[in-house]
Amino acid sequence: MKTGLVWFKNDLRLLDNEALTRAVQECDELIFCYSIEKSNFKKLDLGFKKCDINRFKFIEQSVLDLKNNLEKSGGHLLIGSDSAALLLPELVKKYGISDIYAEEEYASEELNLIESIQKILPKVNFHFYWGKTLYHRDDIPFSISKIPLSSKAYRIPAAEESEPRKTFKAPTELKGVKKVKSTKFPSYKMFHFTKKEYDDAKPLLDGGETNALERLQYYTFKSELLTGYRWSRNQSQGLDYSSKFSPYLALGCISPREIFEKVKEYENKINKNQSTWWLVFELVWRDYFTFKGMKFGDEIFKTKGYKNKEIPFENNQVNFEKWCEGRTGIPFVDAHMRQLNETGYMSNRGRVNCASYFVHDLNIDWTWGAAYFESKLIDYDVSSNWMNWHMQAFEIYYTNPVHQSNKYKAQDFIREWIPELKDCNDLEVLIPWEYDIPDYPKPIEIFPKWERAINLIKKLKI
Repeated sequence: MKTGLVWFKNDLRLLDNEALTRAVQECDELIFCYSIEKSNFKKLDLGFKKCDINRFKFIEQSVLDLKNNLEKSGGHLLIGSDSAALLLPELVKKYGISDIYAEEEYASEELNLIESIQKILPKVNFHFYWGKTLYHRDDIPFSISKIPLSSKAYRIPAAEESEPRKTFKAPTELKGVKKVKSTKFPSYKMFHFTKKEYDDAKPLLDGGETNALERLQYYTFKSELLTGYRWSRNQSQGLDYSSKFSPYLALGCISPREIFEKVKEYENKINKNQSTWWLVFELVWRDYFTFKGMKFGDEIFKTKGYKNKEIPFENNQVNFEKWCEGRTGIPFVDAHMRQLNETGYMSNRGRVNCASYFVHDLNIDWTWGAAYFESKLIDYDVSSNWMNWHMQAFEIYYTNPVHQSNKYKAQDFIREWIPELKDCNDLEVLIPWEYDIPDYPKPIEIFPKWERAINLIKKLKI
């Protein structure tokens, strides 16, 4: 009798989960587990938690959905509240587990955790399977150490020489160890959140594989919104301007291969255009950041970056707090930051502008901003987050938030998230410092490089 354990981490799904599939094939009975790492909720020196309440709630929703889906097929989910380093050895001893199946990791925190568990359990066989990217790491035409420094140099050869592997079907019978019952998700209190924080937390989306697959079907065949994605993706307001797949990808509630297959089906049955190409392009871009993050390791978390470049940041703590709270006096930045704080989500357009303003106008260490996004974003992905911030600091040209607010006609979005400006007209809401607007803060600074954009706004007809 071979008893295995499936250790879920950021692969909270049954569909296209190779570790789960192999475990079902190779074992007579199975234990299924997930453990929160309490260290992920510690308070940082910057003054906020490494992982805040919206992320906690989205994880909770996703794990509970996984538990429900496991139970429908004869499984269960044992949930730990401290660390897998404590939970796994306990389960191995209690159930006589000989083999552990899990998704392969690459970032240092996760690798260190795995290494510590393997040292505790030297007699257990560990089986790891790569499942984080569209193209399997073994199928791309580069070794990790040779990943190109530009996305184009990676993307074109990868697309020409690689093909996404087929998805794995969800197992229908899970062979769970008899008489084992699922355990409850730990209370928010264990991670020092208050009842008010928990009750007030409203992530933009509900977590879990069930919702992920519903969203995929909605955005493609049900609404056909995918057809216009290329032209709507730079907006900020509402749910439908972009796919909103990223939160589900971040926790592995859905796999990039599942999205790819759905897009290809859509192209065959509905429409193949720039939008369908662009969505696949972004999955490939996500791969690129993952592999590039693997190449440079912990260098991507350091102020000097993997380029080892010294930048004389000012690091004004007051300005940092104003940026975090959405009180910089620049409406386009503040509206996006307030949206992030309330919902755990921000559009791509917002991220670019908030990061550019943070680094190039406020001149604050980019790693502070990246850490704040890590705390707040329900779609936090280690490589996507830190590599995007790295690019803002070292590689991308400046983005003017005043010009961008006008270009993307952000007036209604700003009114939605900044109540102090809800009664302002289309001109006042973009440059409120030019008018007598009560309650809303004055800008930290008005930069001369904004003058042309300000003058263009003043000429708007209202």
